Amino acid sequence: MRIVVLVKVVPDTNAERTLSLETGLAERATAGLVADEIGERALEAALVYADAHDGTEVHVLTVGPQESTASIRKCLAMGAASATHVVDDGLVGADLGLTAEVIVAALGRVGYDLVMAGNQSTDGMGGVLPAMVAEHLGLPSLTNLAALTIGDAEVSGTRVSDDATVGLSAPLPAVVSVTEALPDPRFPGFKGIMAAKKKPLEVISLADLGIDAEDLSTSRSIMLAVDARPPRGAGVRITDDDGDAGTRLAAFLAENHLI
Repeated sequence: MRIVVLVKVVPDTNAERTLSLETGLAERATAGLVADEIGERALEAALVYADAHDGTEVHVLTVGPQESTASIRKCLAMGAASATHVVDDGLVGADLGLTAEVIVAALGRVGYDLVMAGNQSTDGMGGVLPAMVAEHLGLPSLTNLAALTIGDAEVSGTRVSDDATVGLSAPLPAVVSVTEALPDPRFPGFKGIMAAKKKPLEVISLADLGIDAEDLSTSRSIMLAVDARPPRGAGVRITDDDGDAGTRLAAFLAENHLI
């Protein structure tokens, strides 16, 4: 079995993140880039299955800037067998639709039995990319799984919402996305770090995928304007000087549609 895990490289959530007021894009130079944790959780689930089933190969697929290499190597150090990195100036500022099309083209080149991803990235938080990839591929899609079981011919899992817990299953090939409810990713050991240096990492461009960046630009979402986030206000303080704090608090919450 070949499991392809989609891993996005994002600005470190522990660093200060700002938007460029000219492009509307995150200023990646001011924040270190790391593999998104939710993608690492998907990778961990794939690696657990591969550890227990001989003949299973885990492949990492990333669409992102050149600076993503270190994060991809970390995924290889965790245990992935190989990786593909799609990097091209034509993808700068790519929207979800464009990114999904490129991922689908790369999957056709890589080959897969199961495609896994996190449910949403920590920078964009769109939450729709795995479903878009499945739609393009014409495959069943199991989204937002809090538990996952991979079988020889099918994949199943559990989706938890405020209203219900739902059991889902689909035959392979399929696309699944997982939530942060899955186990934490493993930490790469020294042996894995050394081995990662020799594992295949293919870096390809849009041209390698047979895609013309100018053709893609017609379907791109366009940022018309962007403003800096306004400073946080001081807030409202209610003190109980006259014994009416409860009444005034209730009035404040009702005025702001919080109750």
